[in-house]
Amino acid sequence: MQGGIATLYPPTRGFLVKDATLVDGSLYKAGKRLDLYSRARIPKRDRYIPRMRVEYELDCGAIYSSYDGNEFFGLWLTDDCPNYLLARDWGIPITSNQPASAHTLEYEKWLGMKPLRANCAFLHKVVLFDDDWGNNSSKQARFRMMKEKLLANVNVEQHPGAFILRRDSGTPRIMHNEIEMAEYLRERRGFRILDVTRDDVSTIVANCAGARIIAGVEGSHLIHGLLAMQSRGAVLALQPPNRFCGVIKRTTDLENLRFGFVVGKADGNGFRVDPVEVERTLDLFPCQSQGLWTDTFRSQSVFWNKKDFGDHWRRAPGTRETPPVVLHP
Repeated sequence: MQGGIATLYPPTRGFLVKDATLVDGSLYKAGKRLDLYSRARIPKRDRYIPRMRVEYELDCGAIYSSYDGNEFFGLWLTDDCPNYLLARDWGIPITSNQPASAHTLEYEKWLGMKPLRANCAFLHKVVLFDDDWGNNSSKQARFRMMKEKLLANVNVEQHPGAFILRRDSGTPRIMHNEIEMAEYLRERRGFRILDVTRDDVSTIVANCAGARIIAGVEGSHLIHGLLAMQSRGAVLALQPPNRFCGVIKRTTDLENLRFGFVVGKADGNGFRVDPVEVERTLDLFPCQSQGLWTDTFRSQSVFWNKKDFGDHWRRAPGTRETPPVVLHP
């Protein structure tokens, strides 16, 4: 799915704050507060009158973790991890002290991330970034650096695709025929099947590397595959009828991947998706019907779009490259 429009994104900005205090996942400065995660995670007695204590005192830190990244694993991968590459150049990379999942720790090891997990700290200088929703060339370059590091650890061979099982992980989105769909695509299309609740990062990356299609119930677990899949491939999200979400398209646009979806039908406490609809949607992807794309693509701070599946890429008049990072005191 491509909309035929070009979007110019602003440069990534950094903000320098002096003499700030980090307490229980919130940064305080001059009566203002920036939350890094939901206040609901903090005991009620500490939400309004935090207990002051200092575990670290730093001359200069850089916070790369975000509210959304602490809430959703997929946004941690697409937003916080690229921001780490900025943070390490501006100070000690700081993230929240929220419990890290096994997948989080594995990715940190593979990507060479060595953050300071701080709950309470006094920061003489701290840099913050507003890069979460931008798709400029700086973020694109950092995202691809991550991808290259991951793929350097596995053998990359082109294959039809991978179906990543969500099961009961994360926010409930119960697809009653999820396993049947995965088996159907393995038999009909040669897809590999992965289980995000059981497989480790090395298994997931190794089996998604080179995939032309990544498919599964919409959710953070699809980002595992998006990071490792074949360039110019496609992501197919199976959507529940009462919770449509297209946030993954933001990252498929960043990576010049196609995005498609099939909305299921309600069934009790979950939903079902028709495998025939899934196959018909898969057939719409150019990487399925015409082989992998061969068009020249150059990293820019705008989306590049293929109008009506034509043969030529175009760029919107008046768009321009933006500087990678601008620091605002």
